[in-house]
Amino acid sequence: MIQFEDYANKYQSVRMERRDGVLQMTLHTDGQSLRWGFGPHGELPEAFHDVGADRDNRVVILTGTGAEFSGPRATPGTSSFPSRPPAERIDRIHWEGRHLLMRLLAIEVPVISAINGPAWRHSEIPLLCDIVLAADTAQFQDSAHFASDVVPGDGMHIVYPLLLGLNRGRYFLLTGQTLDAKKALEFGLVAEVLPPDKLLARAWELAEDLARRPLLLLRYTRLLLTEYLRRQMQGLLGYGLGMELLALGEKPEGPA
Repeated sequence: MIQFEDYANKYQSVRMERRDGVLQMTLHTDGQSLRWGFGPHGELPEAFHDVGADRDNRVVILTGTGAEFSGPRATPGTSSFPSRPPAERIDRIHWEGRHLLMRLLAIEVPVISAINGPAWRHSEIPLLCDIVLAADTAQFQDSAHFASDVVPGDGMHIVYPLLLGLNRGRYFLLTGQTLDAKKALEFGLVAEVLPPDKLLARAWELAEDLARRPLLLLRYTRLLLTEYLRRQMQGLLGYGLGMELLALGEKPEGPA
């Protein structure tokens, strides 16, 4: 069975610490706010798998570093796909994209997200957690997909219509809408909005309270509360990634 020491220092983009069964995963790039790219895209599926396989974890907190939860804010000129990617890259993106969210949902204990600032990239990750807390500086936008000429796959096509409602979710994805923390609370994306200096303490308060509960109560409640999400992902996540990658065929060929 995997132990905390096996993976605590394994990942460049995730800092791990654990106390009394509460594991905090802090996303970062060189100690600063996470800069999304192929590195984190490849590491996080493996990190979530390791965390889920360690039965000494009773509660997980997912947070970021510095002023942003995840960035940079993408624009058409800074797209990860300025040209058509080769088949090997497409295959890797499809595999990692599916396992990124499925392995997050496969963690069998409660997961709390503490969104410390704007989530410009892959904001579906913290929004899929069981308890979602946000700093009052947080903002939400799917900057990397439709607004940057990329089909909104990666689970965006599932998560935002599910959380915002079908019409509001489609509007959000198609217009590149930005939601601030107050609006995110009003629309039900997040459960609490706090000052940045109070955010992590509140996450730990909730986590420590949960961690005192019986372990099987925690595990089986998490399984129950994520079953619908996992079924939606199982049916639609790969399809969305497939449409996203297929549309990249319109891009010009990259350098040989």
